[in-house]
Amino acid sequence: MPSLSDQLKRLDAHSSVSNEFRVRTFQGAFLSITTLVVIAYLISTELSFNFTATTNNHVHVNATTPDGLEIEFDVTFPNIRCALLSVDADDPTGQKQSLHIDKTHRVFKHRLKDGKIFGRRSKFELGDTFHQVEHLEDMARTKGLKEEDPKEKREEEEEESSADDEEECGSCYGAEDEGECCNTCDDVKRAYSRKGWHLKDVHTVKQCKHLTSSKDEDGEGCNIHGIVALSTGGGNLHVTPGRGLEQMGTQKENMISISDFIMEAFESFNVSHTVNKIRFGKEIPGHVHQLDGREQVIEDAYGMYQYYIQVVPTLYRFLNGTEIQTNQYSVTEHLRHVPPASRRGLPGVFFFYEVSALHVEIEEYRKGYIHFFTSVCAVVGGVFTFMGMADRMIYSRTKLGSGGNDHLG
Repeated sequence: MPSLSDQLKRLDAHSSVSNEFRVRTFQGAFLSITTLVVIAYLISTELSFNFTATTNNHVHVNATTPDGLEIEFDVTFPNIRCALLSVDADDPTGQKQSLHIDKTHRVFKHRLKDGKIFGRRSKFELGDTFHQVEHLEDMARTKGLKEEDPKEKREEEEEESSADDEEECGSCYGAEDEGECCNTCDDVKRAYSRKGWHLKDVHTVKQCKHLTSSKDEDGEGCNIHGIVALSTGGGNLHVTPGRGLEQMGTQKENMISISDFIMEAFESFNVSHTVNKIRFGKEIPGHVHQLDGREQVIEDAYGMYQYYIQVVPTLYRFLNGTEIQTNQYSVTEHLRHVPPASRRGLPGVFFFYEVSALHVEIEEYRKGYIHFFTSVCAVVGGVFTFMGMADRMIYSRTKLGSGGNDHLG
């Protein structure tokens, strides 16, 4: 009766072949080296594939409304002077959004000369934007065109400094609430607006004396950047002509008609621009922002450029369990020509946005060790089997050609 050891030997599926029955060939050696190289390469790719974090996306209907929406933007206008630009936001009905301004949510202007930033940046209040030609007509009728006092101009220049336009605690000129400071020209304007008062001459306000008028910026451009909190109900953020148009034409004695004033306003507002940055939340790995670096050149000064943005709430979950609640977006663009005679609106750049009802969850994951070892077994077995078949085929053809009797063990 065979022993247990002999019975187990019968189950050996990997019986060895004695060396005296092996035939060693050049092509066999080449295929053996190739086998090792291929296996090493495939195992390294499997190692990277199984232990590098990848993402899995889930899309579902958002049952709740997002708590808030922030937009961080950076747009450069190479052909528009900073004094002419204003920024504001409307809701879907066209009413002004109540924008929250604090230390985090601020908008800045920076003057450009030959494409380079110079001087100091200035904070400014959102609002006072014009959308229609009628707004310019009303301005021309109520404000008129006046000469600027050279003495006042010299006083403004003397007030300029290299710091941002804030002082320790400025006066609100009677419009302040208890303990309130007006450190900027916009703070004074906002305080007066809250009281329902009219600020007759901003040049009498200390915080406003250093502000640059549009005449002082001929040949300049402007960079506008900042962070603004918007309504989650949709609407638009726009950059259009503002109150700085009041100073246009004050040095042109032959400009006596409203039509001349409107034409100069259009000619001064070529909305060619570069979108340096648009964000609707925190950064997440691997996300590509469609509008970053987008340059738009308008051939004439009669353009209203419109971006239609679909904002998609997104939750990104890392391997360690931490989460980031942010927003992705998709965008389409449209250029609308608005010649002065058409009365279809004023030149400007509009970012229309809508919050999607869908919600995206992006989760990082790794396949792990079990999947890795399974793949390694498949790689090693598959490569050895394939190379063995190739070796036998090559050897058989060589044997037939030479008429020999050797065979590959």
